[in-house]
Amino acid sequence: MNPAWVWFGLMALALIGEVMSGTFYLLMVAVGFAVAGLAAWLGAGIAWQIVLCAAAVVLSMLLLKRLNVLKKRGGAPSRNANVNMDIGQTVKVEAWSEDRTARVWYRGAHWQAELAPGVEPVAGLYVIKEMRGNSLVLAPQD
Repeated sequence: MNPAWVWFGLMALALIGEVMSGTFYLLMVAVGFAVAGLAAWLGAGIAWQIVLCAAAVVLSMLLLKRLNVLKKRGGAPSRNANVNMDIGQTVKVEAWSEDRTARVWYRGAHWQAELAPGVEPVAGLYVIKEMRGNSLVLAPQD
């Protein structure tokens, strides 16, 4: 059996794993397997196939890191609208207390709300900027 087909089979398994995991790492491993498969098909020895596979994986990882594809995104979950569906929602504040907190009606219940730093406590519409425990951090609606 031609060793190229082994590499291409491993590439297919890595691609299936990539689809299931949703990361870019297995995709880069699949690229390495494809390069090693091409090397085997062209008649390179097993040592060169392994070296080329490893080099392709490392170079593709460095390329993705350079392009910021592997960069962690989103920041803290308490402020990330992709993680917390409450971020960006609007609530109405009737009145603020002296300690810059209020009780607001949101999603069918009363919530404790805090005023974001540097904001004047005025009644009106506010946007949820962060969740701190079970307290909403609010900023004025623009």
